[in-house]
This record gives sequence, structure tokens and C-alpha cells, in this order.
Amino acid sequence: MNASTRKPVVLGPGEGRSYPMGGISAVFKADGGETAGAYSISEWWLEPNTQGPGAHAHPEDDIFYVIEGVMSFLVDGAWIDAPRGAFVLVPGGTTHDFENRGAVRAGVLNLSIPGDFEQHMPGIAAWFAEHPPGPAGG
Repeated sequence: MNASTRKPVVLGPGEGRSYPMGGISAVFKADGGETAGAYSISEWWLEPNTQGPGAHAHPEDDIFYVIEGVMSFLVDGAWIDAPRGAFVLVPGGTTHDFENRGAVRAGVLNLSIPGDFEQHMPGIAAWFAEHPPGPAGG
């Protein structure tokens, strides 16, 4: 898809393609189809005291911007607490995780570069249906 065939995307609050996963939910705002594979943008919401996806690494860069609450991030072996307004860049290949250790819902805006991450979401959602996220660690 070239730039001339791309269409603008305008979504209201909460709109997008939703993937509920127990105490975790993801809402995809734009992915490969809308960005010509350049990036993926999604919101990730974790209920209070909820584990995230578990420590993992992938070739794409992950960029997180905390939009609500405090999200705890594992980045390259160390956990950090990131309050609303915090920014975390995880270069591709770096082991990382996130979870909500707090008493209120927390959310992040996530950019995955390059894009097309959403193609993995049906499998991820199915895995969480069989393995619901437990309480956050510490």
C-alpha cells in the first residue's frame, strides 16, 4: 500500500478494535493496514493489581506512554514504576514486560515499530482466555 491509497483514521475515545483478555484489554487504533506496515498504535489497559503479558522480547521497538495510573515496566532486567505522562522506549530485542501493581486502573498508549502487530492479537487473546492474568508481582 502506498501513501496515496491510505485513508485518514479518526476514532472517538474507546473506539478501535478491542481485544478483552480478563484483567487486560487492548484497543487497536491503527495497524499495518492503516499505516502501510510502518507502525501499530494501541491502548493497553490493566485493571488494578494485574500481571501483564510476561517477560518477552521481539524485533520491533515498543514505545509506551502512560495515559492513566502507574504502570510498572520490566526493561532489560530492572523494574521501574512509570506514572501518568511517563515515556518508555524499549528497543527491539530487549526483554520487557509491564503490569499494574497499583490500586487503580492503568493504561498506556503503545506504538510498535514497524507495524502489523495486531495480526498476533487473536492468538494472544486466546492464550489469555486459557491463562487469565494473575495478581501483579513485586
